[in-house]
Amino acid sequence: MNLYSWSWVFMFLYIGAMLAFGVIASRRVKDADDFATARSSYGPMLLALAFASTAASGATFLGVPGLTYSFGFSTLWIAFLYPLGIYFGVLICQRTIGRYGNESGARSIPEYLGERYQSEALRISAALISLLLLFYLAGQLVAGLVMFEMMLGLSQSWAMGITAAVLLAYVTMGGAHADILTDGAQGLLMVILAIAIAVLFFTGYGAGGFSNLIESLRSQDPELLSNFNKSAPITASTWSYVSLVIAHIPLGLLPHIGNKLWALKDERSRTRFLILAFVFGMLLPCMALGGAIARAVLGGDLLDGGANTALPALFIELFPTWVAALLGVGVLAAIMSTADGLLISTSQVFANDIYRRSIAPRIHSHLPEEQLDKNVLSISRVVTVLTLLGAIALGWSIMDMNVTLLVWTGVGGFTAALMGPLVFGSLWNGITSKGAVAGFWGGVTTFVIIHGRVISGLWLEGTPLEAAGIWFDFYAGSPYSAAAMGGVVSIALSYLVSKKTASLSDEHLEKVAGIQN
Repeated sequence: MNLYSWSWVFMFLYIGAMLAFGVIASRRVKDADDFATARSSYGPMLLALAFASTAASGATFLGVPGLTYSFGFSTLWIAFLYPLGIYFGVLICQRTIGRYGNESGARSIPEYLGERYQSEALRISAALISLLLLFYLAGQLVAGLVMFEMMLGLSQSWAMGITAAVLLAYVTMGGAHADILTDGAQGLLMVILAIAIAVLFFTGYGAGGFSNLIESLRSQDPELLSNFNKSAPITASTWSYVSLVIAHIPLGLLPHIGNKLWALKDERSRTRFLILAFVFGMLLPCMALGGAIARAVLGGDLLDGGANTALPALFIELFPTWVAALLGVGVLAAIMSTADGLLISTSQVFANDIYRRSIAPRIHSHLPEEQLDKNVLSISRVVTVLTLLGAIALGWSIMDMNVTLLVWTGVGGFTAALMGPLVFGSLWNGITSKGAVAGFWGGVTTFVIIHGRVISGLWLEGTPLEAAGIWFDFYAGSPYSAAAMGGVVSIALSYLVSKKTASLSDEHLEKVAGIQN
C-alpha cells in the first residue's frame, strides 16, 4: 500500500480510539463542574502525561522543528529552555492554585483569579483576554491541516474540516474528562516519538552518520551550527533565551493547561505529578532535533513557506510508507492534545466566567441550582462548536505563518498579564484586588504596545539613546521578549498599586494560604 492508504488505516484507528475515549469520558460527566475540570479524578502518571502533552502542543511537534529546519541549532535553545520556564512556574504556583481552586470550587483560571482577589473585574478581564487563545487554537488547527494534507493527500479545506470534526466529536461528549483521557494516551505516543527522533539524530540516520549530518548542515550554511542566529530576534543573543524562559513561566498556568491541576485525585501526589510532568516535558522537545535531520537530508527545499512540513516530509523520505504513516499519527496526537484543552477552556469563558458568575446571579437568581447547572453544561457544548468555527476562520486567514510564532501571537499577552497576579501572587500575599487588576492590564497592554510596534525604538535615532532604541526595536519582533517585558511591568504594577490600596481581609488570605483556624 502507498502512504495515503497506510495513513488512512492508522487515521481510522486513531480517530476510533479518540471517539471511544470520548464515549467513556461522557459517562463520567456528572455535572457542569465535571465537564469543566474533572475535579479530583485522576492519578499523577496519567495527569502528568496529559499536562506535558498539552503544554507541548503542535508548536513543539511542527513549529519548533520548522524553526530548527530554518535557523539551525540556535533554535534548540528554544526547544529545551521553554520547559524550564513552564515547570518553574508550575512549581511556584501549583499548590496554591490546586488547593484554593478546589476549596473555592473554581472551574477556570479566570474564576480562580476572581475568587483569589475577590474581584469580578479581574475575573471578567481574564476571561475576555483568554479569548486571545483563539490564536493558539488556530495554530493547532493549522498544524493538524498540515498533517492531514501531507499524510492523507487531502485538500486544505477537507484537512481543516476533518481536524475540526474529530476534535468536536470527543470534546463535546466528555469535556475535561475526554481532554485528560485522550491527552494522556496521546502524551505516551508523543514521548515515544520524541525519544525515537533523538535516537535518529544522534545516530545520524538518513544522513550517513552523525558527523555527516553535521557536515551537511555546515556545507549548506555555517550559521546553522551557531548558538545564535543574529538575523532573528528569537535567536540573536543571550537575551533572546533569557526572555524565552521568563515568558514561559506563566504558560503552564494558562486556562487550558492550569485547569488540569484540579483534576489530581490526591493532593499528596502533587510532588510526584510535577516530577513526572517535568521529565516528560523535557523529553518532548527532542522533536526539534527532527528539524535538523530534515535540513541535512532534504536540503533547503522547504524554506520557501514549507518549514512547518519539515518533520512529516522527513518521515516520508526516510521510512517505509507504513512507518511514516504511523509516525504521522504521533505528530497529530500532539496537535489534538492541546487543541481539545483549548476548546474546553474557551467554552468556560462564556458558560462559567460570564454566564454562571456574572449573568445568572443578575437575571437567573430564581433558578434552582440543578437547572442552572444544566444551563451551564448546555452553553459549554454550544460555545465549543462556535469557538471551533471561529478558530477555523482565523487559522485559514493566517495559514502560512510559522505555527510556533502564530501560537505566541495569542499567548504572549496573556502570559504577560498573569505574571503579576498569578505567579507573583503565589509568592506574595500582599497583592490587593486593585493591584492584581493593574498588574493584569499593565502586562497585556505592554505586550501589545511592544510587539505591535505601537512605539518604536527608532524614535530615539540621533539621540544619546540611539543604541538602546535600535536594540528595543529589534527585539520588539520577538513575542518572547515582548512577553517578558510585559511580565516585568505586570509584577511592578501589582506591587506598587498594592502598596497604595486596601489589602484583602486576613481571613481570606488565610484561606488562600491554606492556614487552618
